[in-house]
Amino acid sequence: MSIVSRPFRFKDRKKGERCFLFCLFYSGRKKMIQRRRRRMVAVDKPRKILVCTVCVIALVGLLMGYVHVFPSPRASDSSDPHKLPTQHEFNYQKLSAEKKWTEEVAPPHLSKQQSSPHLPKAPVSLHKFDGASGNLDSEKLWKLPEYRDFVPCIQPSSNYTTPDKTRGYLLVRTNGDLSQMRTGICDMVAVARIINATLVVPELDKRSFWRDTSNFSDVFDEDHFINALANDVKVVKKLPKELSSGTKIVKHFKSMSSFKYYRDVIGSLWEEYRVIRAAKSDSRLTNNNLPSDIQKLRCRACYEALRFAPQIEAMGKLLVERMRSYGHFIALHLRYEKDMLAYSGCTHGLSNAEAKELETIRDETANWKVKEIDATEQRYRGQCPLTPKEVGIFLNALGFPSETPIFIAAGEIYGGVTHMADLRSRYPLLMSKENLASAAELEPFTNHSSQMAALDYIVSVESDVFIPSYSGNMAGAVEGHRRFLGHRKTISPDRRGLVHLFGQIEKGLLKEGSKLSNRIIEIHKNLQGSPRRRGGSVPGTKSMESTHSEEAFYTNPLPDCLCQRASQTVNTSIRESNRKLDRSMQKEQLLLLKVL
Repeated sequence: MSIVSRPFRFKDRKKGERCFLFCLFYSGRKKMIQRRRRRMVAVDKPRKILVCTVCVIALVGLLMGYVHVFPSPRASDSSDPHKLPTQHEFNYQKLSAEKKWTEEVAPPHLSKQQSSPHLPKAPVSLHKFDGASGNLDSEKLWKLPEYRDFVPCIQPSSNYTTPDKTRGYLLVRTNGDLSQMRTGICDMVAVARIINATLVVPELDKRSFWRDTSNFSDVFDEDHFINALANDVKVVKKLPKELSSGTKIVKHFKSMSSFKYYRDVIGSLWEEYRVIRAAKSDSRLTNNNLPSDIQKLRCRACYEALRFAPQIEAMGKLLVERMRSYGHFIALHLRYEKDMLAYSGCTHGLSNAEAKELETIRDETANWKVKEIDATEQRYRGQCPLTPKEVGIFLNALGFPSETPIFIAAGEIYGGVTHMADLRSRYPLLMSKENLASAAELEPFTNHSSQMAALDYIVSVESDVFIPSYSGNMAGAVEGHRRFLGHRKTISPDRRGLVHLFGQIEKGLLKEGSKLSNRIIEIHKNLQGSPRRRGGSVPGTKSMESTHSEEAFYTNPLPDCLCQRASQTVNTSIRESNRKLDRSMQKEQLLLLKVL
């Protein structure tokens, strides 16, 4: 800028004084706003630079009075260090910041110095995870659900007492897969509280399809479980010796039973017995209409007390870190194992020989009551898991690019490479426990289905997006845990709606593309894990059928164990007040610029 002196003029002094006074007024106004605004954030850097620059110019004009400024021919060649970015520059900076997390950094365990044959190397093209519409669409794919202002509220009420002298001992034999055993154990903690019993550390299921020999301490942190529940239920590792050979009653607790049933019916057994053995643990306690303290106890047991064993936690954390090295990732609970397909009777896309094998397994499994299943009807009712091929179509329609890292949380996929070929062709970066860790690292957990499932559970809970191909026990347990931890994004496929769309594709009536994508996105816009109250029974159902149609407690612990930080009215009022203050300050800034 060029500076030329000229004679002093009185009106220049007046103008400088007005500018200086306005600066003082603006500074006082800003302080007043800061006092009124309870949680006012600091003014951003560009605003500070603007105010300081204007005040300096006004002060110089007041003191010198004779300064005359006009553009220099060389001004356009120099850059002003205090120049505010233009709107274009702001956009460029935003996109640059968004790109950072999409730029893949070679994971430590994939570097040349540390590469191992058991770990798949990322394709050369995996430098970013841009969707078809660029980074902004990619950002939406990983965006968390809205209205996530819910936090855990599981502390007991003021009249909640610590356990005193109990009336007897409760033995529990759990049943089912890992997730069934987890929720069953938590329910038995609540039952022990209701009937005033000392809970003996539960026995894990060793007789089901999986034939797992793991004990409680092999899967869960036994000491932590006992100590964490000290103020709720007395827990011991073993039954006292004097009672080991005594008379016990083996009781099949009624499915989905109420507080009154346990208090009155089961509680009355203490008059004759000192030891009650629960023959089963899954789904023994109703989802709703229980005292608030009992519901909160179920959550404390599930999300705080029932922690995995240290060696499982450590291995699970390692798997998560290795997946994170690829960037944001999906955990896909691909329920396409032999036991699931045999149990559900789903044979779509399988050969006749495979369908026959599954039918034989179902017939020979004694505790599976339903033997005759119409596979086609089952599929169109939405009762079948999505096939790997269908999952690939689904993910592509949602907009996930082919470079997306996917962790397969599952056991051995039925049909192996053959049935995974289509999914892998769409999404080559498919990962699992077996190719993220070496055989030596997994050796302590191999041949123990519950321990291997626990590793899948940990990665699924910690993933950026969780997608189950079937709404089974693990899918519900993981979804509920993710809700409890802050409503992390969980996309629940509408299988019934999807099957009809996939049927149209197979018949040539619909092609993959924008039309299919728009329809699938529309169907799932409200199925992404946003906070909502737990669903009740299906209208028109009665008695036990009505109870079984309710949404499971551990799939959605809202409202019993989650509370809003503040009411929606207060939040709305704060947001509106902040917007008004921002508009007011913007107007003052514009006025100041006009004066200058």
